[in-house]
Amino acid sequence: MKSEILIILGSKSDLPVVEDAIEFLKSKNIPHKLEIASAHRTPKKLEKIIKDAERDDFKVIIAVAGYAAHLPGVIASKTLIPVIGVPVASSPLGGIDALFSIVQMPPGIPVATMGVGKSGAKNAVLYAMQILAVRDKKYYKILEMYREGFGDYT
Repeated sequence: MKSEILIILGSKSDLPVVEDAIEFLKSKNIPHKLEIASAHRTPKKLEKIIKDAERDDFKVIIAVAGYAAHLPGVIASKTLIPVIGVPVASSPLGGIDALFSIVQMPPGIPVATMGVGKSGAKNAVLYAMQILAVRDKKYYKILEMYREGFGDYT
C-alpha cells in the first residue's frame, strides 16, 4: 500500500514533537513517509520533496516547524496538496511566533493550523485521516474506532 500522508519536519530537532503521531500511524498500519527539509536552509531539497509528493500522489502533507515556521506556507505555495501546519515551541517565544506564522497565511494560500507541539501533531494526523476518509472508508473506520475508544491516543 502506498503512502498518502507525508510528514515534513523543518529540522531533525522537531522529531520528538511527532513521535507519538508517527507511532499512532504505525499502530493503525497507515502508510506514511517522513522527510526533513528546511524552507530556509535546504530550499532545493524541499522543492524536490514537494515535486516527488505530487508525482507519488500524496493526499495530505503535515508540515512541522518552529521559530518563523515558514515551512507549511512555503509548501502550500508550491502545491495544491492540502497542508496541515504544526507549530513547534522551539524559540524563546514558546511557539507563539510559529503559531502566528502558520495561522496567518495570506489570502489564496491556505494552511490548516493545529495547536503547538505534540498535541498539535496528534490532531494533524487525525485531521489528515479525516481528509482521506472522504474518499476511503478504511480511514473512516479507523477514526470511528478511535473515537469509540478515545483512550488509545491521548
